Amino acid sequence: MALNLPQLRAFLAVVDEGGFGTAAEALGVTQSAVSHAVAALERTLGHPVLLRRGTPRPTAFGAEVVAHARVAVAASAAITDLAARHGGAARGTIKLAAPPTVCQGLLPDLMARWEAEFPHVRVRVFEGEDDEVAEWLADGTVEMAVVVDPPPGRGVLVGEDEFHALVRTDHPLAGVGEVHAADLADDPFLLSRGGCERHVRQVHAGLPFDPLHRVRELGTLLAMVRAGVGISVVPGLVTSMLPSGLTLVPVRPRVVRRLVASGPPGREWHPAVIALIDSARPV
Repeated sequence: MALNLPQLRAFLAVVDEGGFGTAAEALGVTQSAVSHAVAALERTLGHPVLLRRGTPRPTAFGAEVVAHARVAVAASAAITDLAARHGGAARGTIKLAAPPTVCQGLLPDLMARWEAEFPHVRVRVFEGEDDEVAEWLADGTVEMAVVVDPPPGRGVLVGEDEFHALVRTDHPLAGVGEVHAADLADDPFLLSRGGCERHVRQVHAGLPFDPLHRVRELGTLLAMVRAGVGISVVPGLVTSMLPSGLTLVPVRPRVVRRLVASGPPGREWHPAVIALIDSARPV
């Protein structure tokens, strides 16, 4: 039996989605079809590519196959979409990664625009922290990402996100126009470790900085501030996720993170990625 692209796609989908059922849903086929495709791949190669106990994960051999499979599948998709582009329409499925605040505060409007402009392009969103998003884009796990403060290069600036103090609505600082980082010293400070730590430390540059808690999950951070455990500094896009009882206040010194939509560095971009990014340019 010859090696074929559907087998590689099925294998990568199981690796990326973390299971046969979710892989089937992502590919739009049955779980049985995914299982048969991976089994056929293993028969063709003569070695197992997945460990199936618990959450499926690549074997040592399978981990070596992953990188080559991504190249083969990406090359096939690029050829197909090149033909589609010459036919005048962007097509294909694009995996896009972004931090959680971007997924909730920025992507919904972009997704609505893309759906209207590119009916033959399907965008699948993956949430990750800043470092994870950059890694997924570099290793080919995703074809597109909104990255935070990337080095100069290709890509389109889709937003500048200023950092704010996060306090309860009954906090004395809630009613002021803006606060200085020094004004936050009277309250226990909760540090967000979900990719924003560098920016938060910039806000506190030159000031004593001793967080009471270091929290990775944004939902946990919001719950702790709401419960009165302390206050924090977060990106402005968090406003779309705020539960009742919390508010944001501009903080000085002003620290802004740059949000850039980009394809993979050092490799040719999928034609549909080029179309999506061109559409995301500010008017």
